[in-house]
Amino acid sequence: MRRTLPWLRRFWPAPLGIDGAERLRFAAGAGLGLLLTVGLMWWAAGPTPAGPWVAASLGASAVLVFGMPSSPLAQPWPVLAGSLLSAAIGLLCGHWVGPPPLAAALAVMLAVACMVPLRCLHPPGGAMALSAALWPPADAGWLLFPVATGLVLLVLLAMAYNPLTGRAYPRRLAAEPGSPGPVGQFTASDIDTALARYNQVLDVSRADLEGLLQWAGRAAFRRTLGEVRCADIMSRPVITAAPDTPLRDAWEQLRTAGIKALPVVDAEGRALGIITAADMARATPPELPESLGQRLRSLVRGRPGGPQCVAEAMAQPVQTARDDQHAMDLMPLFSHGGHHHLPIVDGEGVVVGILTQTDLMRVLARLLPPDLDAPPAD
Repeated sequence: MRRTLPWLRRFWPAPLGIDGAERLRFAAGAGLGLLLTVGLMWWAAGPTPAGPWVAASLGASAVLVFGMPSSPLAQPWPVLAGSLLSAAIGLLCGHWVGPPPLAAALAVMLAVACMVPLRCLHPPGGAMALSAALWPPADAGWLLFPVATGLVLLVLLAMAYNPLTGRAYPRRLAAEPGSPGPVGQFTASDIDTALARYNQVLDVSRADLEGLLQWAGRAAFRRTLGEVRCADIMSRPVITAAPDTPLRDAWEQLRTAGIKALPVVDAEGRALGIITAADMARATPPELPESLGQRLRSLVRGRPGGPQCVAEAMAQPVQTARDDQHAMDLMPLFSHGGHHHLPIVDGEGVVVGILTQTDLMRVLARLLPPDLDAPPAD
């Protein structure tokens, strides 16, 4: 018994990971979609239909198009083409292949073999092929009604219901080339490589898979950083400059303190801008020599006609961050926004510190496992 129970638990599936609102949306959509689809077909068939007036696989299709509208298997092309193709194959096998078991197996096998290359794989198509092979209708018009009619109605209802309830349908599933990202970030081509190696059908689009991986990576990174706030890692006290500070004095502050940026603040300490050595060099006249050292020397000597104070050379407006802000929120600013120094302000907007890329890397080095730098084993 000790071994049997753990073995049996393997068959108990994990929860789907959806909340009550999504379960209600899912169930209501499937019920409403089938009520309207089957109701219209029942009305069209009349009180005494001469043949089958609904396909049972519509129930399985409804589960997909209303419950998993982002699935590649639930998009209009797989639903319509996959089901119709499978129905036609099943019908032919039912009429031309003798033994019912052989007809059923051949119909499903051929349906799958055709749906995959045509990119219209739809699991209910297997049921459509099986039922058509075992109980083949005498009239080929069955493909038009009820098969095609029911599928078209169901897809149209899904296209109306899903967007109304906050789910995009149909979803664009075509692959897009991924542009190279920063080191350590995967691109769409990396996902293609991984999927090719996995070599199995996934019931999730490549775009959704990429989004899930991005969210998972962000969550893992946030977990790694823990509850680190800007106030925990910023440099303080912060050295600032006033707008009327002479550039010579600002340069001396940078050089003496060994820093690369000075937040520029007003009389109340609120950020007005930021100035770096690069800002000072850009403020020099273009006819000066291109050497950064020469430009800076010319600037701090007070070249006639050039900027004389910080306000004339600083970068503004300045990007700031709150001292109680999560450090993880600053990663896009440093990685993609082109920022290297961020003044940190309190609730009143007063500059209380400065955060640099180096500060963030330092905390990452402290939090990440020490064996990450170890060379891979042979």
